[in-house]
Amino acid sequence: MHATSDSPTFPETLAGVPLDLFASLPRSDQRLKAEEYVAGLLAAHGRKTLRNVADQFGGEAARKQSVHHFISESSWEWEPVRRGLARHADELLNPQAWVVRPTVVPKAGGHSVGVAEYFVPELGRTVTGQQSYGAWLASPAAGVPVNWQLVLPADWVEDDSRRRRAHIPETSRALSPEENAGDVALRAARSLPGTPHPVVLDAPGLDPLRMGRHFEAAGIPLVQRVDDRIRLRVDPLALPGHGVLPHTPGRLVASLRRLWRPYAPLTGGGRSLTMTVPVTLHEARDGGGGREAGGARLLVAQWPEADPSAVRLWLADPGMRPGDALRFASLAEVVDRDDALASARVGLRDFAGRSFQGWHRHITLASVAHLACVRTAGAAAGRVGDAALRGRTRVRVGAAGRPLLLRAG
Repeated sequence: MHATSDSPTFPETLAGVPLDLFASLPRSDQRLKAEEYVAGLLAAHGRKTLRNVADQFGGEAARKQSVHHFISESSWEWEPVRRGLARHADELLNPQAWVVRPTVVPKAGGHSVGVAEYFVPELGRTVTGQQSYGAWLASPAAGVPVNWQLVLPADWVEDDSRRRRAHIPETSRALSPEENAGDVALRAARSLPGTPHPVVLDAPGLDPLRMGRHFEAAGIPLVQRVDDRIRLRVDPLALPGHGVLPHTPGRLVASLRRLWRPYAPLTGGGRSLTMTVPVTLHEARDGGGGREAGGARLLVAQWPEADPSAVRLWLADPGMRPGDALRFASLAEVVDRDDALASARVGLRDFAGRSFQGWHRHITLASVAHLACVRTAGAAAGRVGDAALRGRTRVRVGAAGRPLLLRAG
C-alpha cells in the first residue's frame, strides 16, 4: 500500500481519518483541534514541526500558540486514542503480528526530552538524540504504528529540574532496553481483545534469554532479531553429527549451505535466501550480570543472495513452525518500508518540542495520519471496503489551499 504516482489526493487521504478516534477527548474543541492537527500533518511540506502545522491554517501568532498548547500543554490523554487506533488498524489490515522496533532521532543540544547518547547498530556508532520504541501492527500489505515508548535515561528522571521542565510524570523511571521493548510490546498486544498476535522484536542486542522468559510468561509468541555476538548450539536431534561446540549464528549459516532455501521478500527486490534450524542458546546474560545456560529456539536467517553480509538473524519460539517464523520475521521488511514513508509523509520523527506529553501527543496524531494514508491507499487499490471509510472527516479547501475541516453529518 505504499505511495505511487497514483496516490490519493490530500482530501481523499484526510477522508480516511475515522472521527471516532477522537471520541475520548472530553471537549469538542479538543476533538476539532485533533482533526486539524492531523490535517496539518498531511498538508504540510517539509518537516512537520508545530510551526509548520500551524502555518497550514493561517500561521497567525494566536494559531501557533493554540497548536503549541494543544500538543504540549493540554490535558487530553493519548492512550485512549491509541486503543482506537489499534482497533481500526486491526480491522483494516487483518494483521499477522506486532513488529516492535527502536528508533533514534538525532538532536542537537540537550533540551528535547530524553536526549542522550545511544548506540545505533545500523550506523555502527553512537548518536546524540531521542530513542523510542514503536509497536506496529503489520500484514504483508502494510504496517501501522499503534503504540510508542520514549526512552528516559536516568539523567532525565533523577534530575528534578529536568523532570519538571519536560513535564515527565512522577511515575516514570529509567528502564533497561529489554524493559522498554517489553513494555511497549505487551501494552500494544493487550490493546486488542482476543488471542494476542505474535511479537516480532526487531531490536538486535537485547538479551534473548531474558526476552524469551518475559514473553513466555505473558503467553505471547516471540520472534526476536539478534546480532552475531551470541553463541548457539545446533540441536543434535535435528542435525545428528553436526557437533556440540557453540558457534555464532553467522558461522552456523555459512556452514549449513544444504539448508539454504530461496524465498520471496514481501517488499520485492532481488532473489533472497533463508535458513531455519533448531538451536539452543549457549549462554545469556542474566539479570545479575552472571551467566546461565538454556533456551531452545529456532534460528531463522534471511539475506539477499547478492549480499550475504546483509543477513538478518532471528530466534523464534521452539514450537513455532519454520514457515510461520519466516513469515512473521519478514513483516519487519514491511515496517522498514512503511516507517521510512511515514517519517517523510506524516512526520513521525519531526517533533521539535521539549515536553514528554508533547512528544507522545504528536507521535500519536502522526500515527493517526499514517493510518489515514494506508486506508485511502488500500481503498484506491480495492483492498478496503467502502464501509471502512464511513463516518469520516469531510474537508473543503480554502482559497489559499488550506484544509478547512467540517463535521461529518
